[in-house]
Amino acid sequence: MTIKKIFLPAFLLLASCTLSAQQTLKSTVGKYFYIGTAMNTDQVWGRDSIGARIAKNNFNSLVAENCMKGEVIHPTEDTYDWRDADQAVRFGEENGMTVFGHCLIWHSQPPKWMFTDSNGKPVTREVLIDRMYHHITTVVQHFKGKIKGWDVVNEAFNDDGTYRESPYYKIIGKDYIPLAFRFAHAADPNVELYYNDYSLSKPEKRAAVCQLIKELKAQGLRIDAVGMQSHNGTDYPDLTEYEKSIQAFINEGVKVQFTELDLNMLPNPQGFGGAEISQHADYAKTMDPYKKGLTRQAQKVFNERYLAFFRLYRKYAKDVERVTLWGVTDASSWLNDWPVPGRTNYPLLFDRKAKAKPVVKDIERLFE
Repeated sequence: MTIKKIFLPAFLLLASCTLSAQQTLKSTVGKYFYIGTAMNTDQVWGRDSIGARIAKNNFNSLVAENCMKGEVIHPTEDTYDWRDADQAVRFGEENGMTVFGHCLIWHSQPPKWMFTDSNGKPVTREVLIDRMYHHITTVVQHFKGKIKGWDVVNEAFNDDGTYRESPYYKIIGKDYIPLAFRFAHAADPNVELYYNDYSLSKPEKRAAVCQLIKELKAQGLRIDAVGMQSHNGTDYPDLTEYEKSIQAFINEGVKVQFTELDLNMLPNPQGFGGAEISQHADYAKTMDPYKKGLTRQAQKVFNERYLAFFRLYRKYAKDVERVTLWGVTDASSWLNDWPVPGRTNYPLLFDRKAKAKPVVKDIERLFE
């Protein structure tokens, strides 16, 4: 009898520890919505086996960081390069991860030939529409049945809510957006369609995207979700405005996605803002203060900010379709080199030694 009394609590304690050890982001957060990561080609091909292991063990969805973008997948008008993109999809299929497509139309990293003719002059409106149609149709049909949804148009608005004067806008006008959604839906009527952008906590930009949703729906076009990129910092975005945007998009009848989540822990150059990739500043030691690791205070800020965002995601979970971290570990994050090259940043949930940061367990507890 005495032996049984001692043995039973020990057994229960062991079982509890085992269950806790098996708990991951995908087994906790993943019960509420897709929790995913952006993967690079080294990871999906297994050359970065550590990054691949972290991804498949902790996330239930993925997006290709670069290899589905136009400049990679459609290098010339008559050729497509599917190798890396197909491998990203294959990695997802083999590891039970849902794949999201990023992205069909974007002013940055487009097919390099898209906007000019053989003489280097801008193409006509009719030609660009035709090129858009064939690019979108071919890409969407190639992955038909394998992709959950597509970021159809990426970053079409300025922070003040005006249309970005991209080549698509200058040549076609604002109609390029509904055309892109129309072409994507025709290519695969079952695939979900999203609009994706950064700085969506800014009221003017929020209003512009809400108006876009209304206009697409008025034309009978499908739009399933808005992607709030969420390249966040220690003091931006304002959480109140961020939540207002979540509410606004839900009120327009679409899901909300947090598509490119990370947390920039480093000082920003003067004039920096948003996530426009053309921004650049020269390296300076003052802009790289944590070469040997975050200070205790900086680590506290990191933890508090991530928890604040995930509390919002938990609060609105029924209307959130996915949260996607933009990268697997700190070592492979784009924020080490943007907008200042050669820095040491700490923006993600897994560190340079491939270890989950302490805040991961705190996030998991929010969703237990």
